[in-house]
Amino acid sequence: MTTSTALLYSTYLIKGKWREKTLEEKFFKSPNTYIGLVKIKVQDLERSIQFYQDVIGFQVFKQTKRKAHLTADGSSVLLTIEQPEFVKPLQTSATGLYHFALLVPTRKDLAKILHHLSKIGIRLGSSDHLVSEALYLSDPDGNGIEIYTDRDSEKWIWNQTGVKMAVDPIDTNDLLSELENRDWQGLPSHTKMGHIHLHVAELQNSQTFYEALGFEVVSRLGNQALFMSTGGYHHHLGLNTWKGIHAPSAPEDSAGLNAFSIIFPNKEKREIAAHQLDFLDYPVIKEPEFYRTEDPSGNKVHMLVKET
Repeated sequence: MTTSTALLYSTYLIKGKWREKTLEEKFFKSPNTYIGLVKIKVQDLERSIQFYQDVIGFQVFKQTKRKAHLTADGSSVLLTIEQPEFVKPLQTSATGLYHFALLVPTRKDLAKILHHLSKIGIRLGSSDHLVSEALYLSDPDGNGIEIYTDRDSEKWIWNQTGVKMAVDPIDTNDLLSELENRDWQGLPSHTKMGHIHLHVAELQNSQTFYEALGFEVVSRLGNQALFMSTGGYHHHLGLNTWKGIHAPSAPEDSAGLNAFSIIFPNKEKREIAAHQLDFLDYPVIKEPEFYRTEDPSGNKVHMLVKET
């Protein structure tokens, strides 16, 4: 098994042998709660499909007249893009999606993606967050996208206030030195939806809402943003007020975030979360395949149980 620091964090005993624990096993499996499928609205489905295939590297898993389900491994859908019948441009002053974040397994994968995006002339932002290295871009509708890889969690720095993160520049030359070849073939099959970062109208009620769903605050950026997770991850969820305190919710017919899924390890934890939301007067509608609710800023949340 590879010893890539982006994949392996600790060891545990199976059948009398020590085996390295993978990123998925440590932060994206039971007993953790984490982010699953993200659904966004776009103005032109075919334009968006081309972007997500040619630029990001997704495969189309299934497509209808107004919707496409996108996958990295050919079976697990990470992103759904939909063109409603009547859709307006993204409302830039409203709450909603800041970015969804695709977690790639290794630093070599991120280097290959950086080389690919640079080669085709995509404008990028980038940042070294200490816990991870990240690239930032937007789709044709302005939906934010992060593509990142994690550093070894044993090297993350924790103190009384949480995990230490930063917004430092990436050493792109060092990152590109990871390249063994320049043959970009799309997103790696083990890509995951690592986290989602949302614009919200204010932080305290939003924090209370997501705490009811089982997340804990692990980092703060002054009084403007906070980061939450389960299981000791650096963050499964980011919240910020950069659109302004009391920013309005995005109109239903606006491009942008449609909904995102939170994956619970079992039905019991989902029921506890639903009960806590009900106690806080946030309605939870129980659909056959998932529960649905909305956070205080109108961001739609689907509550799912991990399939076994």
